[in-house]
Amino acid sequence: MAKIALFPGSFDPMTNGHLDTVQRASQLFDKVIVAVMTNTAKKPLFSSNERVALIEAATADLPNVSVVAQAGKLTVDFAHEMDAKFIIRGLRNANDLAYEADIARVNAVLDQSIETVFLLADPAYLSVSSSMIKEVATFGGDVSALVPPAVVQALKQRLGGNHEA
Repeated sequence: MAKIALFPGSFDPMTNGHLDTVQRASQLFDKVIVAVMTNTAKKPLFSSNERVALIEAATADLPNVSVVAQAGKLTVDFAHEMDAKFIIRGLRNANDLAYEADIARVNAVLDQSIETVFLLADPAYLSVSSSMIKEVATFGGDVSALVPPAVVQALKQRLGGNHEA
């Protein structure tokens, strides 16, 4: 049986930290599904379809990775629908661990057949978040070392200004 993992997130926008997690997960699992989810607490800069396209561009060289948009379902329900037995989560720091561990425990109560797998962030990306990327890009900062090339271009188009060196 194929080992299928779901990597859910809002990815608004995808960062190189997210990409690193996807790349590493693609080496551990037969199939990785990146799920662009809706975070009701956030107002997205990019639409779900735009985020899917940006992630597809960044992961085009990973044949066992697919990208889908999903809204209106619990992550465990969507994982079950996709036949995923694993949920991937990236951890940058102790705050991420505390937050993600709580979610993993609730998910385990909701569906005991799905296991959450934590991947520690590469040290190069410990301080990188989508919120920080948007903040820096809004004020014309160079984010080209922090996000995939397609995201640099999308930020430039959406926010204007010079976002690359």
